[in-house]
Amino acid sequence: MSDMNVDPNETPVKLEGKGIAILVCWILGFGTLVSWNSMLTIGDYYYTDLASSGKGGIGSYIIICIFAAGFGVADAHVQGGMTGDLAFMKPEFIQSFFAGLAASGALISGLRLITKAAFDKSPNGLRKGTMLFLAISTFFEFLCIFLYAFVFAKLPIVKYYRAKAACEGSKTVASDLAAAGIQTDPNQRADVDAKTPDRLSNKELLFKNIDYALDMLLLHVVTLSIFPGFLYENTGKHGLGSWYPLILIAMYNISDLIARYIPLIESIKLESRKWLMIVVLSRFLFIPTFYFTAKYGDQGWMIMLISLLGVTNGYLTVCVMTVAPKGCTGPEANALGNILVLFLLGGIFLGVALDWLWIIGNGSF
Repeated sequence: MSDMNVDPNETPVKLEGKGIAILVCWILGFGTLVSWNSMLTIGDYYYTDLASSGKGGIGSYIIICIFAAGFGVADAHVQGGMTGDLAFMKPEFIQSFFAGLAASGALISGLRLITKAAFDKSPNGLRKGTMLFLAISTFFEFLCIFLYAFVFAKLPIVKYYRAKAACEGSKTVASDLAAAGIQTDPNQRADVDAKTPDRLSNKELLFKNIDYALDMLLLHVVTLSIFPGFLYENTGKHGLGSWYPLILIAMYNISDLIARYIPLIESIKLESRKWLMIVVLSRFLFIPTFYFTAKYGDQGWMIMLISLLGVTNGYLTVCVMTVAPKGCTGPEANALGNILVLFLLGGIFLGVALDWLWIIGNGSF
């Protein structure tokens, strides 16, 4: 590769590739969660025990758990790395990335409904539909690898922000640029270092932004304590039969996706740290509401409620992730992005762990 100098003082408005970068960020977000959402959406495949050809057994169960754990490890690395990378760039990039995360759930749910409809009546149809479903998901994963390696990193606006972060002291970004054959001017880096105040350590950065971190944790504790396990265990018998949980998951994912574009309207974007925390805490009311709706309400109320869960999850996630890095230097924004994803995934873990509580008293014990 030929070396290429990037001037971090160049005005980003003059750089090309913003629109393409936003599109690629969306696709990368989609690819980040496509495998995880595939695992979630084929719950009916595991509940009918077809993952082991109907034979069951502890061996098959352990293998499935290992694969699920592998998806979790991969998701944590990719989502954390991408969020940290985009946090010091334009807010539109991180918004598009998180919209892509939601889109993976929405599109995967739609694809699952299509494959179920196509193979529902055929012999061994559930297995055939799931295999096709997973093959299509795998294709998108390889597409994202190509886009990140050969398209995104070469966009002028991406080079600008990475060079700027490297000059501000971000060692990981500097290493990425060096690996790509792109060099920043060491004199400019020294000049920026002289003008930049002492940077916050990761511990100091966490305490300074602890409310944002707790927002991400609590937001996803509530969401994952309900979605998707509750939808398979506690929705009762309805006219939609085996389609009912799949439709509920699809409605959540579509609502979540749409809501992640609402913060693009500045007049209704929530930026107050106080009100973000208040609204996040108010979502705990969803837990008793879902319980009583499942017990006394019909499927129409449940569809409306799951849609509201998705709207609040998508809207608040994007608000926090785009507001938190404001005012940070490149290295601080990079680290803060990693910290917020750590708390996000911690919330997912706790939510999934609490999800089993829904089965108490419903005859599963």
